[in-house]
Amino acid sequence: MKKKNKHYYSLLVLFFFTLFFIQKSFAKENINFLSLKNSEVNLRQGPSFEYPIKLIYKKKYLPVIIIDKSETWRKISDFENNSGWIHISQLSKKKSAINIKNNSVLYKKPTIYSKPIAKLEIGRLMLIKKCKVNGVKSLLVVMEGGF
Repeated sequence: MKKKNKHYYSLLVLFFFTLFFIQKSFAKENINFLSLKNSEVNLRQGPSFEYPIKLIYKKKYLPVIIIDKSETWRKISDFENNSGWIHISQLSKKKSAINIKNNSVLYKKPTIYSKPIAKLEIGRLMLIKKCKVNGVKSLLVVMEGGF
């Protein structure tokens, strides 16, 4: 009876450790994509206001990827592979996208029989209003002007 309890407790501990590590790996993947909150955002060389400005973004909702974190600062990379540090107050959770292929066609549904609803030029910035990840159901709002 005691051997069964030892194995039971060992399996229980192993289960919780596995669950803990899996949860941590999924937490890192949660919010990797953000967008710029304001129409003028400074990209800095380091995670502080003391560091010099590397680049000034002039487009609101520009999509960025979070690479690293340091307190209230996030190291980001944009679609042109520019990277640097932005204060978290300048970032938004609104989902956006940039078309990187010329004359892309946007369809109403994710099937081959779907009706085309827009033809997108290269560099067109879009806000994603609705998105269903597994079913690939999404609604994009095409903004005026490119990046």
